[in-house]
Amino acid sequence: MKRSTLILSLVVGATASAQDVTVRQSVQVPEPSAVAIQAPEVPYVPTPEEAVTGMLKLAEVKPGDVVYDLGSGDGRIVISAVREHGASRAVGVDINPERITEANENARRAKVEDQVEFRQGDLFDADISDATVVTLYLLPSVNERLKPKLLSELKPGTRIVSHGFDMGDWKPDKEIQEGGRTLYLWVVPERGGASSAR
Repeated sequence: MKRSTLILSLVVGATASAQDVTVRQSVQVPEPSAVAIQAPEVPYVPTPEEAVTGMLKLAEVKPGDVVYDLGSGDGRIVISAVREHGASRAVGVDINPERITEANENARRAKVEDQVEFRQGDLFDADISDATVVTLYLLPSVNERLKPKLLSELKPGTRIVSHGFDMGDWKPDKEIQEGGRTLYLWVVPERGGASSAR
């Protein structure tokens, strides 16, 4: 090989290697965001006021109760539980941070912010063990998946009310119509009792 050809080959090879390194260095894998916001499994549909009233009445919410609303949206059930029914405390859980902001603002306007709390997170991960009442407006598939959590974490005697959807083979203790909407009530049984709840 001629000396001029050898030099040209070395120059071309070095240039290609440098370009390859430059390309490799310029390609960066994006960093994952610090907080991943999960998409809600259930679309946000506000509970009509007559259903809110009916749910809390069916659950017989009273002073001393601790009410949890799973999928709490704009906070209307939580706020009504303390303002209209005298619950000592109410907690809303919603995965959407926009709904949490809205709910907190609604609680401030209703002057009940000292009695309510809104937690942003997955309802399947929520600590609900101190609830005496749980309200739901979810979907049948979500209710079914939630059932084992409700039965294992809630104290016997805790009332559960669902707007619109049942829990499959767990037969409700009561079922009523309120403003054309079906509401269901279950009472958490003693451990090892009520085979229909399994």
